[in-house]
Amino acid sequence: MELTSQVLALEPTSQVLGKEPIVTFAVLLVVILVVPILFERLRLPGLVGLVFSGIVLGPSGWNLFHPESPLISLLSDIGLIYLMFVAGLEIEIKDFRRRRKRSLGFGSFTFMVPLVMGTLLGRILGWEWNTSILIGSLLASYTLLAYPIISRLGVVNNEAVIATMGATIFTNLGALLVLAVCVATSYAGAFSLAQLLTLLSWLSIYSMMILVGFDWAGKEFFRRSGDDEGNKFLFVLLTVFLSVVGAQFMGVEKIVGAFLAGLAVNEAVGEGPVKEKVVFVGSVLFIPIFFVYFGLLIDLPGFFTSIYTLKLTLFIVVGLIASKFIAALLTKFVYSYNWQEMLTMWSLSMPQMGTTLAATLVGYRAELLSLEVLNSVVILMLVTSTLAPLLTSRVAITLTSTAVTETISPTLTDQKTAQKHNPLTIVVPVYNPQTQQYLIEMAALLAHQAHGTIVPLAIATAAAHMDAPQLDASLRRSERLLAKATAQSRVLGVEAEPLLRIDDAFAPGISRAAREQKASLIVMGWGKRTGLRARLFGNVIDNVLWASHCPVAVTRLMDSPKKIQRILVPWENLTASTLQPVQFAQMLAEANQAQVTVLNVCDRRTSSSKIAARRSHLAQMMSQLAVPNPPEIQIIAHENVAQAILQAARLYDLVVLPFIRSRTSPGGLAISDVTTQLAGQLTCSIVMLGEPQRPQTGILLTEISSPTTAM
Repeated sequence: MELTSQVLALEPTSQVLGKEPIVTFAVLLVVILVVPILFERLRLPGLVGLVFSGIVLGPSGWNLFHPESPLISLLSDIGLIYLMFVAGLEIEIKDFRRRRKRSLGFGSFTFMVPLVMGTLLGRILGWEWNTSILIGSLLASYTLLAYPIISRLGVVNNEAVIATMGATIFTNLGALLVLAVCVATSYAGAFSLAQLLTLLSWLSIYSMMILVGFDWAGKEFFRRSGDDEGNKFLFVLLTVFLSVVGAQFMGVEKIVGAFLAGLAVNEAVGEGPVKEKVVFVGSVLFIPIFFVYFGLLIDLPGFFTSIYTLKLTLFIVVGLIASKFIAALLTKFVYSYNWQEMLTMWSLSMPQMGTTLAATLVGYRAELLSLEVLNSVVILMLVTSTLAPLLTSRVAITLTSTAVTETISPTLTDQKTAQKHNPLTIVVPVYNPQTQQYLIEMAALLAHQAHGTIVPLAIATAAAHMDAPQLDASLRRSERLLAKATAQSRVLGVEAEPLLRIDDAFAPGISRAAREQKASLIVMGWGKRTGLRARLFGNVIDNVLWASHCPVAVTRLMDSPKKIQRILVPWENLTASTLQPVQFAQMLAEANQAQVTVLNVCDRRTSSSKIAARRSHLAQMMSQLAVPNPPEIQIIAHENVAQAILQAARLYDLVVLPFIRSRTSPGGLAISDVTTQLAGQLTCSIVMLGEPQRPQTGILLTEISSPTTAM
């Protein structure tokens, strides 16, 4: 034993790490946690940092990890499968259906042109047809990396943008099917036309079995499972791995099965807590490990010492950018898009990340692609993931004129009509005695202004038996809270209708009660719970935001709402389709005789004429409110939006931060980075107003975190 210890002590550190899976896993967790944060501060995608970490830790760097390690190989395989599954799961099929013809049109162009160009490139370099076609298919797919940018600019409903988002289902599926055929032919050696037709037939049968069979099974299972999120989560995981096993039995690449499984359960899962959990587990752990593993395969010294690799990289990068431009240009002529729309489609279809890297790894393992191609694809990923979002931010902003106020007037009209027939009803969940008074005051001010009522709501969580002592104690506590809330409402001169409800959990009880009461608004308190459990399993506020049928105001009140005199509403998106945040602020201001200021931050280099145009546009939007004391409009030119708002907020008592309750990324609500930063740094009172859920396109590889909270 003593001799063994001495021998181990003499072994290199890399060998010790290789023999200790726990140490390897711990190092991977550190890398996954720290490296993306550092790269994002450098304005680079975090996933690029993970690939770079693999290069540093692998044979090209410190030689701590090896691709052949059983643990890393297993985790990376799961990450590869998870990556393609989530890619299929997050495709918004509704967008494809909304513009089916144009999505297929652009998808055909942006798939075929890069496919042909990549194939010609391979033949020019002397590769076989099989390898050349595979290279072309790698260039055909794309990742909507810049989706958060077009969402922030408010041009998601632009027809060209919808077509680009819908085309991803065609390009990604097409690229994977080409990959499956290329890999199958490489294993079979000489491949006749009859064998190719047989393979395509079996591939079609397998695809239909997955897409139709699992779609039906998923909808049935979710319908029968009710609110059991655990079983739904396990069903989704079982679906993907059964699809992968089926693909292997059929002789099809497993990533094809994973992607088809994602498409199959796409509509059954929908947008909700189950999807968040599925995406969260993959995006936090397995998918990052896949990118680290990809970096382990890179031969960095060989890249810089090989003229052939440099030339190949240049050809691939230029070929990809040129082919995507040609595809967008052809689409422009066919569908009569303007130049701004064409350039936006080009920039959105340029990034090569998820599907491209996955297919490259499969091709490399099948010995269809060389190590030089692997190195070149990494540079392609770095260039396109940096260049494309930059281009999108520059060209997509000019699309705002095509999407202005399309849905503003109907929204306001509907709200005014609804107020005439249904009085304002505000549900106020009461749980924390320390925040209850301010919550009731806030609701009372709003209800008094709109001649509405408030519903103080207490949830007593159900036990296994209705005669359990724990339930009795919970009921007594709830009754005390409701009595106090009713007394406060009476003092404030507002009608209160207290409601006590027994339910399995707080969030479903709040959402169901609000729906039963036909609530117009839910006002909740903001806690501080942000740990891993809150992120993984959700919490009261997250779940209420998802399930609620009406707006939810999440409040952090530093003082009595009756003392609020100056209210700031940062307006990040000039083409937002609703004025609810401003309406909320205006209603509170009228109750307090306060003043509302709408703040927009533009780039420091914005000309005075463009600032004047912004001010005029905002004034036109605010005129839709038709109030006697309209909000003030303030425009600040600053290089940092969050810092500009923080500086302006020092003079205000309350800041209303709007966000739309739809998930666009793994692990969180669709809250912009600016809102997330402001919520953590503002020292005044805050209201985060969540609007009713709207369908959006989920985007893989772009994590937007939210300050998860507790009631």
